[in-house]
Amino acid sequence: MPKMKTKSSAKKRFKLTGTGKIKRKHAFKSHILTKKSKKRKLKLTHSALVHKADERNVLKMLKLK
Repeated sequence: MPKMKTKSSAKKRFKLTGTGKIKRKHAFKSHILTKKSKKRKLKLTHSALVHKADERNVLKMLKLK
């Protein structure tokens, strides 16, 4: 049986933390930034965690579950 491949898009977008949680970046920070407030852009800069409801799907894409 061949090896299971991870989704290339998922491995570029998600990282595992030391405690096993999944880290992600915020969307809407790549272009059209002039109309967005400084406060909004600053909040989008910081990384966030994947919601518990979505964790199983992300782990499946990463072939860790």
